[in-house]
Amino acid sequence: MADAPRTKKKPVKKKAKKKFSGKKAAVWLFFTGAVAIICGIIAYLLVILNGERILADNQDKFEMPEASIIYDANGQGVTKLYRENRENVEFAEIPEMMRDAFIATEDRRFEEHSGIDLWSIGRALVKDVVSRSAAEGGSTITQQLAKNLFLTQDKTFFRKATEASIAVALEHKKTKDEILTMYLNRIFFGKTAYGVKAAAKVYFNKPLDKLELWEIATLAGIPKAPSNYNPISDPERSKERRSVVLQLMYDQHYITKEQMDEANAKVYNPNTATANSQKYPAFIDFVVSEAEDKSGLTEEELRQGGYKIYTTLNTTAQSIMEKEFADPDNFEKSVDDQQVQGAMVIVDHRNGNIQGLVGGRDYEKKGLNRVNVPRQPGSGFKPITVYGPAIDSGDWFPWSTVLDEKKCYGDYCPSDSNGNKYIGPISIRQSIKESRNASAVWLLNEIGVKTGLDFADKLGFHLDEEKDRNLAIGLGGLTNGVTPLQMAAAYSAFANDGKSVDPHTVQKIVDTNDETVYEYDPPAAKQVMKKETAYYMTDIMQGVLEKGGTGTGARIDRPVAGKTGTTQHGIPNYSSGYNRDAWFSGFTAEWTAVVWMGYDKTDKQHLLKQSSGQSAALFAKVMEPAMKGMPVNDFKKPPDIQVDEPKPPTTVQNLNAVYDPASVTVTLSWDALDGADNTYRIYRKEANEPQFTRLMDTMEAAGNNDMSVAPGLSYEYYVTVYNAKEELESAPSATVKVEIPPEELNPPGTD
Repeated sequence: MADAPRTKKKPVKKKAKKKFSGKKAAVWLFFTGAVAIICGIIAYLLVILNGERILADNQDKFEMPEASIIYDANGQGVTKLYRENRENVEFAEIPEMMRDAFIATEDRRFEEHSGIDLWSIGRALVKDVVSRSAAEGGSTITQQLAKNLFLTQDKTFFRKATEASIAVALEHKKTKDEILTMYLNRIFFGKTAYGVKAAAKVYFNKPLDKLELWEIATLAGIPKAPSNYNPISDPERSKERRSVVLQLMYDQHYITKEQMDEANAKVYNPNTATANSQKYPAFIDFVVSEAEDKSGLTEEELRQGGYKIYTTLNTTAQSIMEKEFADPDNFEKSVDDQQVQGAMVIVDHRNGNIQGLVGGRDYEKKGLNRVNVPRQPGSGFKPITVYGPAIDSGDWFPWSTVLDEKKCYGDYCPSDSNGNKYIGPISIRQSIKESRNASAVWLLNEIGVKTGLDFADKLGFHLDEEKDRNLAIGLGGLTNGVTPLQMAAAYSAFANDGKSVDPHTVQKIVDTNDETVYEYDPPAAKQVMKKETAYYMTDIMQGVLEKGGTGTGARIDRPVAGKTGTTQHGIPNYSSGYNRDAWFSGFTAEWTAVVWMGYDKTDKQHLLKQSSGQSAALFAKVMEPAMKGMPVNDFKKPPDIQVDEPKPPTTVQNLNAVYDPASVTVTLSWDALDGADNTYRIYRKEANEPQFTRLMDTMEAAGNNDMSVAPGLSYEYYVTVYNAKEELESAPSATVKVEIPPEELNPPGTD
C-alpha cells in the first residue's frame, strides 16, 4: 500500500513583541526617581525637624549635669563625685596635631560627612549582624557629641535614630570647627577630667600647646574607655591604646614613620600627674569601679547623673589609714625617688562591708590601687594551703606533731629562715607561730598538694592547675600572686566561723527620681571550711602575736589573730637576705585587715631590708585607734566543738651529762616522769654543727648513754618527753655541755 501523501502545515506566525520605547522608560524612571527623591526629602526633613525639635526642647542639656553624691555607712554625704574640672578652649587653642589625632582615631571622614557616616554605619551593621549583637559603633564625632549631650548609653535603634537626627541638626547649626571644639571640650577623659584642657593638666600637668605627639596620642586613646585607657589607672593598656592611635595617624598620613616610632618609645611618668583633691580618693575610685560593674552604668553616668550612692565607708577608719600612710616613718626609706609602697584594706567580716582602704602612699597623684595588684604572699599563705586544709581534714590538730627538718623533695629544698633552724618534731601551733618553712612543706607533702589547692580554691584563690601544682605553694610561691583584697576575703572566712565573706563597698544607688537602680543583695554564705577548722586556726594564729611569734608588732588592746608573710627577692644570680614583699593579715572578733608593703618594681636597689614586722606594726597603728570605742570582744569557741586540746608532757628537769673515759661514753640522767606512754627523746649538737639533731629515743625513765662521742670534741644535749598516744612533745629541757678530752698518744719507744 502506498504511503498517503503528507499534508503541509501552515507556518505559525509569531506574535510580534511590543517594543518598550525609550520614551516610556524615561517616564518610568522619572516618576520612580521623583518618588524616591520625594521620599528621601521627606525622610531627610523629618530627621532634620526631629533633630531641630530635640535641640530646641532640650537646651538645658548643654548645661552641666547634676553631681552624684557619695554617702558613708551612716548615711552622711561625704563627697561629690563630679568636680568642676573642665576648662573650655577655643578652636584656635587646639593644636592641629591634636585635631588630627582625634579625627584619625574617632572619625576619619569627619570633614566629608554631614553628621552621619553611612559607610561606617553600614560596616557596623554588618559586624553587628555577624556577631548578633549591637556591639559595633559606627558613630561620628558629631553623633558622639549628640550622645554625650543627652547621656543615653543604651544601644537601641530608637536611640541611634535620635542620635543621628541630633547629629544632622548639629551639622546644620554649627560648623565643623565648632562641633570638633564642642566635642573636645565635652568628652570625658577619666579621673574627673572633662575636656582636653583639663585632661592635659591631670595627666601631664601641661597646657595644650606644650604637649608632645605621644602625649596627644595618649589623650586621643582615652575616650573609648576612660577607666581602662587612662595612663594613671593602667599604664600598660594606655600605652597599647596609644600605639593604636599612632598607627591610625600614620596610616592616614598625619605623621611619619619616624614620628610614630619615636612616640611609641616614650614611657609615661606618673609623677607628672596633678594631685586629685577628691576626698578619700582610693575608696571613692573603688566605689565607682564596683558601681560600674554592679549597676551597668558608665563612670561618666555615675559621676554626672545626680545619683545618691550609699556605701560602707567608715570615715574614722579611712581617715586613720590615710594619716598613717602619709607618715614616712611607717615605711623604709628608699635610695631614690621610687619609694616603698603599701596597701591596706579593712573588712567587717560579719557582713562583708569594707570599712576603708588605701591603694598606696601617693594614691592621690598616681591612682594605682594596690589593693587589687597581685603580689607573692609568702608565709601568709600557709594557713590557706597547709595548716587550714590539714586541720579541715580531721586528721590534724593544733597540737599534732610535724617535722621541722632539712629535707629535699626532688629538686625542691625548703629552708628555715629562723635563727634556730630545723628543730625536729614540733607542734603545728609552734610551727605557725614561728613561721617555720621546713615543717610547713613537710605537712603539705603529708596531706597532698591537691588538698592544699582545693582548700585555697574554696577561699577564692583559683591557682594555676599546672604551674602551681607543687610544694612551693605551701610557702606562698605562686605563679601569679594574690591581691590584698583576696587575702582579706580569705582571712575573713577564718574569722567568720568558716563561712565565706563577700567584701563590697556599694550598698545602694538611687537616681534623681528616688528610684533604686541598684541595691546590694548579699550572696548566700558558703561553709568553706568546718567550724572547728576556723576555731582552731583562729586559736593558733593568736600565738603569732605572742612572745616568740613573728607578729608581736600587731598586738593591740584587744584579741587579734593573724599571720605574717615575707617573700624573698627572687632576683637571679643575686645573693641577699633582703625581701620583695612584707605582709600582715590579721583579724579581731569584728574586723579583718591586710597590710602589704613593697616596691612597685623590684630590683637590686629596691628591696625591703626589713621583714613583715613593719607591716604588723602598721596594722596595729591603724586598727587600735580605728576600733576605739567599739566593745572589746574575745574570739568565741563554738558550742558544738567538743575536742579539748591535750596538754603536752611536763618538761624534763635536772638533766646531767658525765663523760666516762674508760668506756668513752657520755652518761645522761634526768628526773623520771610518770606516764606509761612517755618516750624520752635525746637531742645532740656538736660544737661545729649548726643545729641539734635527734640522737635517740628511749623508754628508760632515768637516763641513757651516748656511745658515739669522739675524743677532742664538745657536745651539747637536751631531752624532751614525747607522748605517742596524744602525739605531743614537751618543751626542751635545759641544755648541758660535755667536753671530750683529746686522745692521749704514747711517746715513741714506750710500751
